[in-house]
Formats: sequence, structure tokens, C-alpha cells
Amino acid sequence: MLDVKTEFLFDLKADLDWAGAVDVGTTPHGMRRIVYVTGGTIEGPKVKGVVLPGGGDWPIIRPDGGIVLDVRVAFRTDDGHIIYAYYRGLSTISIDMLGRILMGEAVDPSEYYFRTTPVFETASERYGWLNRVVAVGIGQFLPTGVAYKVYAIL
Repeated sequence: MLDVKTEFLFDLKADLDWAGAVDVGTTPHGMRRIVYVTGGTIEGPKVKGVVLPGGGDWPIIRPDGGIVLDVRVAFRTDDGHIIYAYYRGLSTISIDMLGRILMGEAVDPSEYYFRTTPVFETASERYGWLNRVVAVGIGQFLPTGVAYKVYAIL
């Protein structure tokens, strides 16, 4: 068997409209919310650009406290190509700790779990290699949104 190896792809910072989040309510799966993406940046050795507004996250806060992420977002690269990404993820941050972060308190991301599995889709020949990448993101909550370090699994 091969060992897991990774390659750094990019840093992603997504601005979220925390104040405008929509509470759907408690569904059979847990408490559902909708949080809209308003912008952001991606920057890495092979891809740089901006996060386009209009994406979002449809998280479910499960009865056991886990937060299941369900995200869709698009990027425009600095050279004009569009990359779509969708991902699921899991965070085990407490609501209290998340509240402290949103109020501007510095909380070390090692104090909570926040991982994602982005899948990329693009029509661009230049960035078509992303269509064939399995990736993971290591996340951090910020007062203005979220940040990830995204890696390809080799």
C-alpha cells in the first residue's frame, strides 16, 4: 500500500454573511441553516483568483453537536477562468466557541475540528487538472468567514 502524500494547492478565504444567515429550523437531520458567500480570495502556486459572491453553505447542526457542511462556491482566476467547487465537511466546534470567534476573539484552530473534501469542476483547459484531483481542506473559522488550506491527495 502507498502512504498518503499531499501537495499544497491554495489558501482560500471566503467572506460569509453571518448576520444574514437563514435558520431553516430543526429538520429530521438536525438544525439546518443557510449562510451566503459574499466574496473572498484563493492564492496558491498554480491558481490565484477571487471567490465569486452567490455561493453558500447549507450546514446541518446534528444532535450530537457535529456540524455537517454542504458548500457550493465559484472562483474566477486572475487570468479569467471559472472554477466551480462543491464540498462536504465536518466541524466539531461548539456553538459557544464559534460565537466567541464571531465576536472577534482569537481562538486557536487546533481547539476544534474543521475538515472538508472539495471537488472541482471547470471547463478551462488550463485548470482542467483540478477536475482530476481528490482534495482535502483544513479549515479555520474567522469573524468574517472561513479560511482553508487546501491540499491535493497524491
